[in-house]
Amino acid sequence: MSGNDTKRGIMLMSLTMLIFASQDGISRYLAGEYNVVMIVMIRYWFFAAFVLTVSAKRAGSIKDAARTTQPVLQGFRGVLLALEVCVMVAAFTLLGLIESMAIFISYPLIVAALSGPVLGEKVGLYRWSAIGLGFIGVMIILQPSGGVFSPYALVAVASALMFALYTLLTRFAARKDTAATSFFWTGTAGAVTMTLIGVWFWEPMAPRDWLWMSTLCVMGASGHYLLIKTYEVAEASAVQPFAYLQLVFVSVIGLFVFHEDMRLNVIIGAGLVICAGIFTLWRARRATA
Repeated sequence: MSGNDTKRGIMLMSLTMLIFASQDGISRYLAGEYNVVMIVMIRYWFFAAFVLTVSAKRAGSIKDAARTTQPVLQGFRGVLLALEVCVMVAAFTLLGLIESMAIFISYPLIVAALSGPVLGEKVGLYRWSAIGLGFIGVMIILQPSGGVFSPYALVAVASALMFALYTLLTRFAARKDTAATSFFWTGTAGAVTMTLIGVWFWEPMAPRDWLWMSTLCVMGASGHYLLIKTYEVAEASAVQPFAYLQLVFVSVIGLFVFHEDMRLNVIIGAGLVICAGIFTLWRARRATA
């Protein structure tokens, strides 16, 4: 049950985004040294163990958590998210942390744009205006005036589209299944998929990098646990705008750890995307109220 401790919720969401940003940084480092699919596979092994524990606790048993009348939908969701993680980590290595995340944060706007035709939700003029503004921001990021468009940016765009579709399917699945059931299928279907693919790309890892890999796995579980706690203590609409802090934290890591450039077009474009996203959340909250 959601609470109304907004201040605590904001603190938890901020900490969660810091952990996720750190996780992105470690993922970028490891994916630069080893195969992306192998890295994501190992992450999913740990994530699946965490998911099984949480789902069983919330549903009463693993059997109850797994029970669903829409296994194809739930399985597809899990597979889609696993593949999206692979695409996003690949974008980190090809495009860099900052620009990849600046593009990725447009996914809530894609969700808002598709919620009408996919979920049958009403999207009014104000929300369409915000969506349009956000996509202008994305175009500024992708094609700065006088700059050269990088085809690697399409990898980040694909990641945003995949995660938006995953989000829509999760909302659709929630009409019949509990959050525990959806969480169970997210972890298990993803782990099975990545194992079937990843075992063919196994390569030896240096002892030092196994330490980073272990840290990455622990951060993944910790971040998801804190995100669950965040939504337990505060309303989602109140804390969701602070999810954009992930871009801020990622930018700091990109600048000072990986020595990436912070281009003006990325700052302007990301600013437009964030403003549009927050406005969309505000309109949704007003409509709910």
